[in-house]
Parts: sequence; C-alpha cells; structure tokens
Amino acid sequence: MSARMHLSGAQGPQQRDEGRQAERYAVAAEVLGLLADRTRLTLLEHLAEGEADVTTLTEACGVARPAVSQHLARLRLAGLVTTRKEGRRVIYALRHGHIKRLVNEALRSADHQLGGLPPHD
Repeated sequence: MSARMHLSGAQGPQQRDEGRQAERYAVAAEVLGLLADRTRLTLLEHLAEGEADVTTLTEACGVARPAVSQHLARLRLAGLVTTRKEGRRVIYALRHGHIKRLVNEALRSADHQLGGLPPHD
C-alpha cells in the first residue's frame, strides 16, 4: 500500500474543521431556503405564536389546505417543526426557539426596509 493510499482516508483536524464548516453552511443555506417561501414563512410565523393544526394554519395563511400540508411536510422533514397527535388532529409546533428568532428577525428586517421601524431597532 502506498503512503498516498494510506493517508487518503486520514483527515487532519483542519480538514475536519473545514468539512464541519462546509456542512454548517449547507444546513444554514437549506434553512434559509425554506424561509424564502412566503407560505412557509407565514406558517412559521404563526407557529412561533404557539401550536396549531392544519385547519388553523390554512385559515391563517389563506392558502389551500393541500398546499399548506405540503409546506408543513417539507418543514417537518427539514426538522423545523414537530408534530403530535391529538385525537385525529395533527398538531404542529416549532422544533426550536432558534427558528422563532430567525423568522422574527427576517420580518423585522422587512419592516426596516419598508420603513416600519426606526433604523436603530
């Protein structure tokens, strides 16, 4: 076995750190990509206020129920929301407070751009 073949599987600390950093950026980009949809952002904003079922979320965002269900499925698969059963109803909730803060900051940024908040906020 050549030295090159032997070392090809070995990673030094710097390579692991760079790999971890690349993975971190990829996950962050995926989360931000999910927030880049108006319906999903509306759903997450509503869930930041508390748990809700599909009917409540459909009314809150004014989108057809099948579309809401599809968006919720994407958010669940991405690990941004959780579900629990309450009888026949499925109740959705944000998985982390980080998502609530991220949604709130995105909306505050929009408010700033629209002139709804003073620049120092």
